Amino acid sequence: MLQIYEKIAEKIAHKRVFLTFLSLILIQTFALAQNDSKITIQQKNITVIDALKTVEKQSKMSINYSDSELTGKVIAQLNLQNASLETALDTILKGTGFSFQIQGNYIIIAEKKPVVAQILKNIKGKVTDESGEPLIGVNISVDGSSTGTITDFDGNFTIKAAEKSILKVSYIGYAAQIIPVSKKDFYPVVMKQDTEVLDEVVVTALGIKRAEKALSYNVQQVKGDALTTVKDANFVNSLNGKIAGVSINKSASGVGGATRVVMRGAKSIEGDNNALYVVDGIPLFNTNMGNTDSGIMGEGKAGTEGIADFNPEDIESLSVLSGPSAAALYGSSAANGVILITTKKGKEGRLQLTVSQNTEFLRPFRMPEFQNRYGTGDLLSNTSSVEKSWGHKLNSSNYMGYSPVDDFLQTGVVTTETVALSTGTERNQTYFSASAINSDGMVPNNDYNRYNFTFRNTTSFLKDKMTLDVSANYVKQNDRNMVNQGTYSNPLVTAYLFPRGDDWNDIKMYERYDTTRKIYTQYWPQDFSGLTGQNPYWIAYRNLRETDKDRYMLSAALNYKILDWLSVSGRVRVDNSDSRYTRKLYATSNEILVENSKNGLYGISQTNDKQTYADFMVNINKTFKEVLSLQANLGASYSDMQQDVFSNEGPISDTKGIANVFNVFHLDNDKTKRSQSGYREQTQSIFASVELGYKSTYYLTLTGRTDWPSQLAGPNSVKSAFFYPSIGGSVILSELLPMPKQISFLKLRASYASVGLPFPRFLANPTYEWDQKAQKWAVKTHYPMYELKPEKTNSWEIGITARFLDHFNFDLGLYTTKTYNQTFEPNISVSSQYSTIYVQTGSVRNKGIELSLGYDNDWNGKFRWGSTVTFSANKNEILELMENYKHPETGAIITLDRLEVGGLGDAKFVLKKGGSLGDLYSIKDLQRDSNGNIYVNEKGEVASVASEDIKLGSVFPKCNLSWRNDFKWKNLNFGFMLSARFGGIVYSATQSYLDYYGVSEASAAARDFGGVTVNGSDVINAQKWYSVVGAQNGIPQYYTYSATNVRLQEASIGYTIPKNKLWGIADITVSLVGRNLWMLYCKAPFDPEAVATTGNYYQGIDNFMTPSARSLGFNVRFKF
Repeated sequence: MLQIYEKIAEKIAHKRVFLTFLSLILIQTFALAQNDSKITIQQKNITVIDALKTVEKQSKMSINYSDSELTGKVIAQLNLQNASLETALDTILKGTGFSFQIQGNYIIIAEKKPVVAQILKNIKGKVTDESGEPLIGVNISVDGSSTGTITDFDGNFTIKAAEKSILKVSYIGYAAQIIPVSKKDFYPVVMKQDTEVLDEVVVTALGIKRAEKALSYNVQQVKGDALTTVKDANFVNSLNGKIAGVSINKSASGVGGATRVVMRGAKSIEGDNNALYVVDGIPLFNTNMGNTDSGIMGEGKAGTEGIADFNPEDIESLSVLSGPSAAALYGSSAANGVILITTKKGKEGRLQLTVSQNTEFLRPFRMPEFQNRYGTGDLLSNTSSVEKSWGHKLNSSNYMGYSPVDDFLQTGVVTTETVALSTGTERNQTYFSASAINSDGMVPNNDYNRYNFTFRNTTSFLKDKMTLDVSANYVKQNDRNMVNQGTYSNPLVTAYLFPRGDDWNDIKMYERYDTTRKIYTQYWPQDFSGLTGQNPYWIAYRNLRETDKDRYMLSAALNYKILDWLSVSGRVRVDNSDSRYTRKLYATSNEILVENSKNGLYGISQTNDKQTYADFMVNINKTFKEVLSLQANLGASYSDMQQDVFSNEGPISDTKGIANVFNVFHLDNDKTKRSQSGYREQTQSIFASVELGYKSTYYLTLTGRTDWPSQLAGPNSVKSAFFYPSIGGSVILSELLPMPKQISFLKLRASYASVGLPFPRFLANPTYEWDQKAQKWAVKTHYPMYELKPEKTNSWEIGITARFLDHFNFDLGLYTTKTYNQTFEPNISVSSQYSTIYVQTGSVRNKGIELSLGYDNDWNGKFRWGSTVTFSANKNEILELMENYKHPETGAIITLDRLEVGGLGDAKFVLKKGGSLGDLYSIKDLQRDSNGNIYVNEKGEVASVASEDIKLGSVFPKCNLSWRNDFKWKNLNFGFMLSARFGGIVYSATQSYLDYYGVSEASAAARDFGGVTVNGSDVINAQKWYSVVGAQNGIPQYYTYSATNVRLQEASIGYTIPKNKLWGIADITVSLVGRNLWMLYCKAPFDPEAVATTGNYYQGIDNFMTPSARSLGFNVRFKF
């Protein structure tokens, strides 16, 4: 029995290659698909079965018949020429004793028998999905009658039917099935998800649902299961490698840290390049405490972000809008792409209880190579050194064997417990969940804890015309000592540099009791004062940085269905969080950090964030005579965000304070920094979206949005609003053109959008800052921008989507974007009444390719294999920096060809025309002779000198590749993902310090060899070489590495014990999971994918960054 769903055109005899279809597009773009199938068969001595197979191919219908009953029946002469379907079937079945019935896309061939008092009997069955889960509410009907029923809570059904009648089984999202009734009394039915995408619905901008085939842009979907199989406290990290065109870099802050997410390349010179998050259609105020660059030289304060507060178990699915066209309805916030999060609702049926427990163990994944065979000392100095490890080679009597990985870093543990309840009736559904995440990090005394509580209720009333959806979320989160990198209060600095001839056990007792002061004081004889060095354990336990946050989110959505095709809806959301950050440095901490206080330092910061969002929409979804379809949404939105920050920080007074008593009353009034800051932003918008479809083949989409942002509300602003349009179209080629039977779906799409980036605040209406030193308001501010414009991104995108060979899917997208009106500080002179000036000029282009290829096959419900390959490449280029710019004060014409925007030490991010936003340069080199060789003086020494820009490369990758595989055999599941990044560079200041202090394996190997060879033949003493090359963050070009890496990113194996084997109590799933299991290729001494900040200009730099983690764990899930 054949069940083929592809459309085959007339007289297709051979396969046609892809280029043939593209050439036909220009000729037949506006041709109409045939309304009725025409059958042509001209053949002698053809069997009835072969004739029916031909009809099946030419009609795009599925024909159900019994092979045994039609075998042997032959038609002597069959002559059909463009016959209608009914005529063809009548002719073929004439004289066979069989007749036909057409039901939708099915043709049923049955024997002609007079029905004489059919005997009805009770037919029972059970309907499940492919995983064995019962399906509730599945429609069961007897074909040709009014008899029907639905399945109960356990998927069971009972219906009266006669033998040889037909049962039709249908359920939304699953392929319909036809079951012939035989003598059996029980029928198990396994429903398979509908792999056809022709009518699949996806969530797009503002939570609007669209038919996927109509989209003129690429929307990539990720199911909630993909986020919970291999969990992460910040679920965004679980997306890494699963989406084409999206770069996801996990923070070095550890568990729960902020994540950098950039789609289709960085677009803004100074603006935020991170993606926008939207939860259930409402933009999220993603308070980001991880966007701090203080780790460059300072404290290295790190933190989490708003999106990390969400419980991954509450997420139903994700839609990723990587292109501006897809996100255009978000207007001035659309350029960076959008991640749409759809959360879970309650389900109709009996109470369902899910309990899960997950435990993970963390160890360092990629680390520098250390030595422990050379001891403490400095053989080139007349004085002994207590810091460096350039001493004599150790022997069995004085060998210490210290290893930072084994002796200082510990095995981190992350535990997650979740309970979720779902229940509901036809008109009322409720969902509730509670979860707890508790983590002890790899660095001692680094903790992260989060507790989530979620409630959601959906109610229908007024005869199902009105639906009310309300939800409430409460999050309590705290963390301790989240450090990304840097040299201040970072225990990794002295843990890595600890002299190799010293006894590590001696400093484990990091404090000693001072009988005079009657307090515990730091024990640290190793010094490292140049790096504000302290005992690593003292930093971990006596330099405390703690954050406590309470957050609650309340939302409500109301929808009223006026007509079948017309509805109105409104939503409102309130998102408030209160966060308190404290910093406690105990007495005898490094004097620079405590500002020379003998009693310690204390800081406290209170941050209150509030977001209120509301929108209203009119929704139209109407079809005219099954030819023209219209889906339109018109609406308005209001967003109000505000933040208030109050902080006090200073040393505890030596005269009035008490050592290690932390409160604001004891602080030194002359040195205490007091700060009170905040802002309030408001955006009012109107928007519209119209989608027109013709014969389910041609689609045109238009969107427009106008924003009135408060950032434009300066006293002299020229404009108060800006308009952001988009247009797109798609053509279903498989509905329009002849297709080989191997291709079931083929779509061509194209789109254009002009969208914006969020406005920087305070440019049109400048403010004055408080001068901490002078204790008065600053008298200068930046030059006000009266003609403030949005940073606009114009985007073009084309793509093709295909389904072929029954099991393959393919998507290819090409895009180019240009972001202009770049808003940045060019460091040009300004009059004495202003402190600085910002300009709006320059442009950045990104162009690239996104590709995904998937395969999914099921062998009789026993074995299933799904495989997906994603590939993306992006080229970032600065088209213009600042050319012929007219100074608004002086009128002078200015051209800027170099802009330094950040970096570390002598490694600088420098922007130049023709370069990229990720170009890293060195401004130092070794002294060289006239031939370009390294100059070595008579003492065998080298020297460093300042240099012109030496380009090291770009920190951006050239391309990314991932390969995901999932296998299922009966109740056993196995999956893994390989990911690769090609191109780009990274720079390790950590390695330069390790070389300088003589604790790296490279420095030991050089000593073993007898020195370092330069210029091909000159051998230089290893310490002399590294004291220059590795000093002060190092000469960058000697510590620059390829960022190319290939890894086994994820793997999991699980087994489900069904409830029918457990006395009907619950399904139990036990899984082993792992992440970052194996680095197959990497030349860098740290993980090139880890980042210390979500900002723009500190990517690819390692300065004692917390190492990324390899995790191994297990998960147990009970489903009652």
